[in-house]
Amino acid sequence: MFSERTFFSFVSLADPSGHRAYNEWHQLDHRPENLLLPGVAWGDRWARTPGCAQAGEAAAGVAASEFADVDFMAMYWFREPYEQSLAEWNKLAEDSFQWGRGPIIPGVSRPLLAYFVPVRGYVAPRVRVSPEALVFRPNRGLHVTLTELPEPYSPDAHAQFEWLDTTGVPDLLTVPGVAGAWTFSFQGLQEHPTLPLTASERRAPGSLRIRLLYLDDDPEQVTAAIAERTKEWEAAGRGAPAPAAERVLISTPLRTITPWQDW
Repeated sequence: MFSERTFFSFVSLADPSGHRAYNEWHQLDHRPENLLLPGVAWGDRWARTPGCAQAGEAAAGVAASEFADVDFMAMYWFREPYEQSLAEWNKLAEDSFQWGRGPIIPGVSRPLLAYFVPVRGYVAPRVRVSPEALVFRPNRGLHVTLTELPEPYSPDAHAQFEWLDTTGVPDLLTVPGVAGAWTFSFQGLQEHPTLPLTASERRAPGSLRIRLLYLDDDPEQVTAAIAERTKEWEAAGRGAPAPAAERVLISTPLRTITPWQDW
């Protein structure tokens, strides 16, 4: 595995008219500075457009209140040594604040800024790259599912993880447009003086999981196809064995952002 640390950011904008300013800041300022860091292997960002939000809610029927208004998701992969890489990452966050170049931007809220540990990567049989190379392969978008596990080390959680690895993800890889997948387990929240945490916001390691599907077809169409196939799998007895072990916080397609064109 080329990286054992990742960072995820879920972002909401209160005012739709601020999307261009936020996109310009992230794509032309924040992301280039992040990618310059020696400890960052790769990073990108995707948009949850109104069409994506509708497709996700139609397919999954869920968007927990704290994630209902998410507009963007970003993620970054780190290189070893991780302590040094994360120290440089956090220093850039502090430097950016001191420069007056973020992360405080009016109208922007971040329901989750957190570090995750990659669990496992997968590729569809038709995709002739490794799971590690999948991260760098061009995509048209992602499908992200974020879940909360009240008891992350319970037998039911273990049954869910086994099913996902042996049945759930392999089934998803047969859906046209799904190029591959990665799964992630929560490690800890990002902390900075501009991002104060309350006791209620703190989470135990392993209490969140992320499943990413990398898509090379239209994200909304692939999401609809996944929903239809999921009904078939469940009817055939291939559904999750302990769905009550996880609470879905958000499950949605995301579109790849083309700078300037999509602002």
